[in-house]
Formats: sequence, C-alpha cells, structure tokens
Amino acid sequence: MTAQPRLSIGLPVYNGEEYLAEALDALLGQTYEDFELVITDNASTDGTQDICGKYAAQDSRIRYIRLLRNIGAAPNHNYVFTQCRGELFKWASHDDLYARDLLRRCVEALDERPDVVLAHSGQAVIDEEGQVKVPYEYGIATDLPSAPERFRSFLFEPGGDDFYGVMRADVLRRVKPHDSYHHADRTFVAEIVLHGPFHQVPELLYFRRDHPTRAERANPSKRSRCVNLDPRRAGPLHPTPRLLAEYVWGFASAIRRAPLSSADRRACYRHLATWMTSRARPGAGERVEDRAPVDPAELTVSVDALVAGREGREGLEGRQA
Repeated sequence: MTAQPRLSIGLPVYNGEEYLAEALDALLGQTYEDFELVITDNASTDGTQDICGKYAAQDSRIRYIRLLRNIGAAPNHNYVFTQCRGELFKWASHDDLYARDLLRRCVEALDERPDVVLAHSGQAVIDEEGQVKVPYEYGIATDLPSAPERFRSFLFEPGGDDFYGVMRADVLRRVKPHDSYHHADRTFVAEIVLHGPFHQVPELLYFRRDHPTRAERANPSKRSRCVNLDPRRAGPLHPTPRLLAEYVWGFASAIRRAPLSSADRRACYRHLATWMTSRARPGAGERVEDRAPVDPAELTVSVDALVAGREGREGLEGRQA
C-alpha cells in the first residue's frame, strides 16, 4: 500500500462475525490494490474483534478501530469516512460479497469520466449460502447530464444501491452526513446525484447478502430500525410522523444545498412536489431483496467464479503484514 492510498474503503461493523471473514477475503482479493481498508467496530460483543485483529496483523492495508460504545449504524458510517484518506471512497458491508474486478472497474470509470461523481456496478442479492436470489436490473437514469432529470428519475424509479458505490471523496465532504431516520440513505444519495452523474459498470460485480440477522430483517418495525441507526431515537415519539417529515425535508434540503442554477433548483422542487402529491408506481423505492425470488439458474455468471475469497484466491496467509 502506498503512503497515500488512492481509494479508501470504510467498513463499519457491529457483531458481524458470521460473514465478516468472507467479506474481507473478497475485498482484499481485489485486482485493484491501491486502497486502505478502515474498519470501525461499533463495540461488538461477538468475535468481530478477533477476526479484525487477525486480518489486520496480516495485511498492512487494514486499519482497525474499535469504538468504546455502540454509537449506532448511521454515526458509525459517518465516523469511518472521517478516518479515511483516499481521494476516492467506498462504504463496504461486512456481509456482502464483491467480485474481484469491482474496484478496478469503478476506478477506471471515474478516471475516464471526470464529470462522474460515483461509479457502481450491476448487482444481485444472495442468500446466507451465497446463492443468487434476485438479480437486479438498474433502472434509474442517474447518468443523465441534467441534474433535475437525474433527481426526477431517482425519486420515481425503483431501488438502487448506489450508497455502496465508489465515490469522489471531495463530493462526499460537500453533502450532509448520513442521517439516522429510516431510508435516510435515499435522501443522502439523492444529494450526491445532484452534484453529478453516476456510472453503472455493465457487469455483475456486487452481491448484497440477505439473511435473517441483516439489520432490516432483525429490526422489522420503523422504531427498531431507527434505534438501530441511532440509539438516541429511542424516545417516545412515534417514528412514522417524524419519518415522513424528515424524509421529505431531507430531499428538500438536499436541493437547497446542492450547487444548482436557479432554474435547475426550481425544476427539482417541482419534481419533488409532483412526487409528494402523486402515487409512485408499484414497487417504487422497494429494495431489491424484497422482490420475488427468481431462479438463480437464469444467470449466466457464477458468483464463485467472480468473487475473491473463493476458488483461486491467494488467501490471507499469502499477504504481507
């Protein structure tokens, strides 16, 4: 690793021992190697600390930080970014898998297109065993040159996991940190899309794992999800009215902060008003893992063949401390 890595990967984790080693193998086995991996452990009570310590001792690209108390998922995501040094940044999850070329293809896209602020790839949802459940076709027009049109598409088109793309760190520093209300990731990414177009690498390189202990499965109610994001949200106020107000305000304030012309800002407010007063199409905003499963045999690509940490990987033991 160079003294100043080009890319920083921030991995916030809490009690992630079940899948953490597999995710670390997939990240450390990337064909793009000029990165640091910063892990911020949210005071885990399982074997997460031991796993991180073992990997950090054998790969100098890893920096492990253990927090003294659980500050919540959203503050931990924000904190790990403050500890990173690269000009490019990516959040990673302890339970997801990453094809070997994911980072390389995203960095290449950003290098080829200086106007692009975030690069991601095709994705699929996998189960506990790493088997594909739901391949996902990205349908949001985040690549358009017009900021209002990107914003409009982001409001009305389904899903998207751009939160886990490779971003320009200087852009990320100019947007409001990730908030802790339910679905705050959407308002967060909406502000980024107002800063510039995204690029989707047309290859299946990112695999999001769906399992019973995943945060949204383990916290089925809005209140429990909000408390998981930030323990300070455990107050008596029912979260639904607050959620609706914060969600709408999150989009409106993103428009207000973004570097837009007066005409583009007015256009974005009009799109937001239309979204607020109309019924979105069925499925708008749903997460890909909540859709009906499909037959994994329909895919022409093998997760085992793509993901580092499976057949053919170097292995942790082959790396220098």
